[in-house]
Amino acid sequence: MQGNLTALLITGIIVLGVVLFGFLSGRDKTNRSSVEEWSVGGRRFGTLLVWFLVGADLYTAYTFLGLTSTAYTGGSLAFFAIPYTIIAYFISYFFLPKLWKFSKNHKITTLADYAKLRFNSKFLSFLIAVVGVLMLIPYIDLQLAGIQDTLTVAGTGFINVKVVVIVSFLLVALFTFFSGIKGPTYTAVIKDILVWVIMLFLVVNLPIIHFGSWGAMIDKVATDSPQLLTIPTSGPKGIPWFLTASLVSGLALFMWAHAATGVFTAKSADALRKNAVFLPLYNIVLILLIFLGFVAFHVLPEGTNPRFALLNLIQVSYGGVVQGLAYSTIALASLIPCSIMAIGASNLFANNIYRDLINPNVQPAQLTLVTRCMVFVVIGLALVFGMVFPSALVSLQLLGVSGMVQIFPAIVFSLFWKKQTKEATTAGLLVGLVVTFTVYATGKSFGIYEGFWGLLANVVVTVVLNPLFVSRIKNNPILDQLFGLHQNHLKKDA
Repeated sequence: MQGNLTALLITGIIVLGVVLFGFLSGRDKTNRSSVEEWSVGGRRFGTLLVWFLVGADLYTAYTFLGLTSTAYTGGSLAFFAIPYTIIAYFISYFFLPKLWKFSKNHKITTLADYAKLRFNSKFLSFLIAVVGVLMLIPYIDLQLAGIQDTLTVAGTGFINVKVVVIVSFLLVALFTFFSGIKGPTYTAVIKDILVWVIMLFLVVNLPIIHFGSWGAMIDKVATDSPQLLTIPTSGPKGIPWFLTASLVSGLALFMWAHAATGVFTAKSADALRKNAVFLPLYNIVLILLIFLGFVAFHVLPEGTNPRFALLNLIQVSYGGVVQGLAYSTIALASLIPCSIMAIGASNLFANNIYRDLINPNVQPAQLTLVTRCMVFVVIGLALVFGMVFPSALVSLQLLGVSGMVQIFPAIVFSLFWKKQTKEATTAGLLVGLVVTFTVYATGKSFGIYEGFWGLLANVVVTVVLNPLFVSRIKNNPILDQLFGLHQNHLKKDA
């Protein structure tokens, strides 16, 4: 299908304008003065900025395009995204404030840094860093796929899509290198405002355009395709999959490096508590977007590629101006999360692999430069991987969720379990990863989300082995400080 030149021009102007704003937001040299300043903004972001930033890196183009695609093909299975975010925000209210305060006191910028201090183990830190970087590459690739799909629909017949995608991601790498976390944070405000305005407009307007009203659309779906409104009771993705996918995804959400980066930018623990309360507002958009997958099922011709369901629905429903505004919103929902993810992955590599294992004597200024330069490596790898293995991205990202949840016991359990040992935790993490990848490779998940089996094995091994190593734990100031906070971590922190 031919693209729309007006839509393409509007998309290009808005995206380039936002990228330029990203450069301008980081023009202050202090943004590049240290790893802490560049990667977490010196921990000076208030509640509203953290809300925009975390919302920007968790609600990506893959969220919008993937949910409508899942609804288009799998119906109500797409609703698993709603309970999983609720689970994530609920538990985050209890553990993120304590993690934030400990991290601020020790200038921690990654979860691997926390594990190294908490367990006095560079190996466990290295293991968490490797998992974090490897699992994040396919996620960055999905942002690549999101903007590639958007430009394909908007620009077919006018541009070389692959060249424009590469240029777009290199521009993001440059403004991330230059601006650090402030670039994607301030541009996230623009992106999130567009998401709320444009996406709410689409979800209200599209059912009216094609069915006359929301009620008529629901009646049409219930009458002609009731299977879209039910979760299968059997098969590889039935109710057990729905429940375990929601649980695993919820536990994994704040284990991702980009989510942790957003958390560490907060200026207070209270900002994180408020965000745990208000971030679920994004689910209003998500719930309604899922219904757009049902609209696409009835409007688009049979045989439409599901990954283009939302984009094609916009294309057949509106003229160039509305298309351009919608496409630019989706493009920004690709590029801005990519920037935050690149910061998270670069931080893990530079701090927990390069500094801890390769060059322990690295000077702070050199470490800052290495961290910033790794942005180009991370985004470059994502570009190459995405071009070579385009069909594997979604399955690898789902595997990434199963992989990331394996660090949950090492991070969250250890905030509240003083006698947790590094030996049992490391063994549990390794077993969890092996079980997860084995289940994924063999396809023997028995209708359960793959990561659940890995997490179950992880927890069992950690709990069973822990008593064998408790005698090796020695009192140290780190543990005393961490658990000295236990009674006070729910108080407001300045």
